[in-house]
Amino acid sequence: MSQEKAFNISILASGSTGNSLFIETENKKLLIDAGLSGKKITSLLAEVDRKPEDLDAILVTHEHRDHIHGVGVLARKYKLDVYANEKTWAAMDPLIGNVALEQKHIFDMGKVLTFGDMDIESFGVSHDAAAPQFYRFYKDNRSFVMLTDTGYCSDHIRGTIKDADAYLIESNHELEILRMGPYPWSLKQRILGDKGHLSNDDGALTMADVIGDHTKRIYLGHLSKENNTKEHARMAMESILTEKGLGVNFDFNVYDTDPESASELFAI
Repeated sequence: MSQEKAFNISILASGSTGNSLFIETENKKLLIDAGLSGKKITSLLAEVDRKPEDLDAILVTHEHRDHIHGVGVLARKYKLDVYANEKTWAAMDPLIGNVALEQKHIFDMGKVLTFGDMDIESFGVSHDAAAPQFYRFYKDNRSFVMLTDTGYCSDHIRGTIKDADAYLIESNHELEILRMGPYPWSLKQRILGDKGHLSNDDGALTMADVIGDHTKRIYLGHLSKENNTKEHARMAMESILTEKGLGVNFDFNVYDTDPESASELFAI
């Protein structure tokens, strides 16, 4: 890695079927969530020329299956440390199988963990899980934010995530597709509620508030397979940011993510 760059990052998978992100510095390699099988995550890492044997730890955002499916398998096979807050551990423990006590670590919400040569800030979000939290990563005046799985974005969150170099932001659903789609009304209500998911427009309006001079990359994440398309998500983000007078494709660029294939490794 170039000394001028703080992080290399790949969004290995993002979507309603499974989520995992890889981030590395000179000294540390982390997975954030492992919501696919161990075998699939291994193949996704291989797409960016990385191996699970090289990982130092897994950070978990919350206990939903599309974020923890492979956590136990990877932790056991590669002796990886796993970090989550106490309530997430209590909810996740029965779902991931046996993980050795010395591999289990508490990362409290609202705290900053120094992990090797980076600092990681956790912040709570509004989602129907035990104690969901996401992360901002800092090193050498660079930062990366990941924020998916939240029903709304509070002023506190907006302040916490302001002016990062790159973002993974939720663009879960297109409102009209969801409203007209086949989901039962109870599920639609859950997705649209304060503990559900950000719509394309919600994600774009959040980004409009937090983009700063450092911001160069926005990745659209956690798209619903049934209630969204990459085209809808991108159109909403680009049109709303353009309306707000922000320099889309000039000051910064918007990128897709995929549930089945890793994004190119990018440096910030």
